[in-house]
Amino acid sequence: MVKLAVMRLLILFHLIAILFLASCGAGVEQSARPLPTVASEPNAGADLESADEVARRFLDAWQDGDFAEMHGLLTFRNRELTPLDEFRAAYQLASDKLTLERIEYRPTNLTGEERVLAFQYNMTFHTRSLGRFTDAKRSLHLVIDPQVGGWRIAWSRADIFAEMGEGARLVFEAQIPSRANIYDRNGEALADQNGRMVRVLANNGRIPDRDVCFQILAESLDKPLEEIADLFNVRSRSDWIVDAGLIEPAVFIKNNDLMKAYCGAEFRQQPTRRYVQGELLPHIIGYVGYPDAAQIPALEAIGFNAETIIGKGGVEASMNDTLAGRPGGRLSLVAPDGRRLRVLSEVRSRIPESLWLTIDADLQAEVARLLMSAYESSPWSENSQGAAVVIMDVNNGEILAMYSHPTYDSNILNPFPTTGRDGAIESLEAIVEDERKPLLNRTTQGAYPTGSVMKGLTAIAALESSVYDETTRYNCTGSWAYGADVRYDWLRGGHGIMSVQTGVTNSCNPFFYQAGFSLNARDPWLLPSFGRLLGLGQLTGINTVPEVAGILPTPDNITRYTGLPWSYAHAVNMSIGQGEVQASPLQMARLYAAIANGGYLLRPHLVRERGILDQRSRIAERDVMVDAQFDPANLAIVRRGLCDVVSSYAGTAAHQFYRSPLLDVGVCGKTGTAQVPGEDDLPHSWFIAFAPAKEPQIVIVTMVENAGDGSAVAAPLTRDILEYYYFGAS
Repeated sequence: MVKLAVMRLLILFHLIAILFLASCGAGVEQSARPLPTVASEPNAGADLESADEVARRFLDAWQDGDFAEMHGLLTFRNRELTPLDEFRAAYQLASDKLTLERIEYRPTNLTGEERVLAFQYNMTFHTRSLGRFTDAKRSLHLVIDPQVGGWRIAWSRADIFAEMGEGARLVFEAQIPSRANIYDRNGEALADQNGRMVRVLANNGRIPDRDVCFQILAESLDKPLEEIADLFNVRSRSDWIVDAGLIEPAVFIKNNDLMKAYCGAEFRQQPTRRYVQGELLPHIIGYVGYPDAAQIPALEAIGFNAETIIGKGGVEASMNDTLAGRPGGRLSLVAPDGRRLRVLSEVRSRIPESLWLTIDADLQAEVARLLMSAYESSPWSENSQGAAVVIMDVNNGEILAMYSHPTYDSNILNPFPTTGRDGAIESLEAIVEDERKPLLNRTTQGAYPTGSVMKGLTAIAALESSVYDETTRYNCTGSWAYGADVRYDWLRGGHGIMSVQTGVTNSCNPFFYQAGFSLNARDPWLLPSFGRLLGLGQLTGINTVPEVAGILPTPDNITRYTGLPWSYAHAVNMSIGQGEVQASPLQMARLYAAIANGGYLLRPHLVRERGILDQRSRIAERDVMVDAQFDPANLAIVRRGLCDVVSSYAGTAAHQFYRSPLLDVGVCGKTGTAQVPGEDDLPHSWFIAFAPAKEPQIVIVTMVENAGDGSAVAAPLTRDILEYYYFGAS
């Protein structure tokens, strides 16, 4: 410091010339560089040019991050006082605080006398968190070093920032906005920041008993003692206020007196994520947590850090940028006594926006209640691992309810669970060991044989391809045969003479075996192509939650699944939703919504709006992914058959809707009983419905794993849900 002061006095009292340089440093546009001159030193031109070159080499090396090159340009005495590792660490720490991407410098003057010069310049810093700012009127001091016989940098920490020469440090005060809320379509809070944790702060220079303090903090924070000691003794200066971490309220109540007595600790409340009805929407909302290692660079690039809480699943993850906003902050030079000496740059945070889902929380809760009640009281529940219900608006794709059973409490996956850490760990262990796989979202990630609900698609394919028409008749005798291949109807005696409409209503298997056979005889791609047209074997495009594409067997891919070439048998199996075909409940909801709305395959939506307070913008816009351009007359035939399933005496679900007020609304639907491998396993039970019959508004899919006939299990569940939807709680 004394040497630096002497240098500065020499510059002030012996200033003999000023040189204006018109060139730019590396990274900016270059211009011709005039040679420096000093009037009182006729032979000094070469010396000044050499000094200029050393200064530029130093700053160029800083631009390149070549700290060894920079260090090599210091005076011999500087290099002795500040070894390379210490020198590199000083610049690296500054770079980290700045979130530095690159620098640019622009020389302005070279001033001084024959043995002491000041290279003056402006430095522009480009940072990830704070954007671009310029630190003007900087000086780099050069002296003739007798050890090398030439110009060298007379370095101090002031060459990073001037105030650092007096012991100041860079302090970045992050302004990370609180995560925004998630609401249902009616404004009911589903996720908010009303959970509470306690932050522990301690003045590193005023800890009454460090050994005892560190032990108490290690126990309270559930961290190794060595990590706590390292935080205070190595990574923090003695004059710092150290943020030790977050503790749960219960731990605070237990240990706060000890932390005050032995650490001199202070405490601040900090809000954390809370899911108001944690078991209602975990598969949709998801959860939050710390970023994975691979995510950290991208987060740091926009101002977050490794301790940032981000969305880790569901809507929390897919809409994380909206919910989290963008951090701001202030970078300052702070004196050892805590005074802010200078603000280098400040950026305001981008306000997070709340989300309003398409989900109706009350409807979702009723679906959950009805499924739970069924599992508690039904004999089939002993063998059933789970169920799924999807309710979607057939005209715009909005999901009104999407429930997967069994469920779990999404609070337990948060870093600071409102249930308490011990309780969360216990619950999570139980979930992991649960054979029913509660973490699986059966509505989008479950792929199932569809059974007879596939017959709606087969009927459309037969009519649209002109293989069948309204006048086509088939005698359903109770069996269907092709050579030695004999297949039977679910009704032993058969259903008699069937048309497309009555075949759908009665769910006559032989009718659809023949339809699949005839379609394949015309063109093996016919039935698979209609399946693909209506979204089978591909993702729905929902984007906000994970999903699977399911399986749509085709002549091109069948060998992959069976090892055999395509034959009529695959089309016959597909015609009634058996064989290799598999679909998620959401895929089937889209398919039947297209039947209901005139042939439009829609993108499903889970997020309706985003915004701040009452300033909202709509996200869920009607998105037609496929316009199938079906003949309205053909759709009408299939829809009449589906409506008769519920309202006609012959309908497979009519007995479940007998005397239901839904008959006045008009409900159309299809039962499905999907056989599964396993001699003792019951089939999956399906029922898909849309309503009202004349001007459909919603489609509902109910699928219960290994529960039996669709008409016996899924149909009455669907009826009860629809009665709630249209008439409210009874």
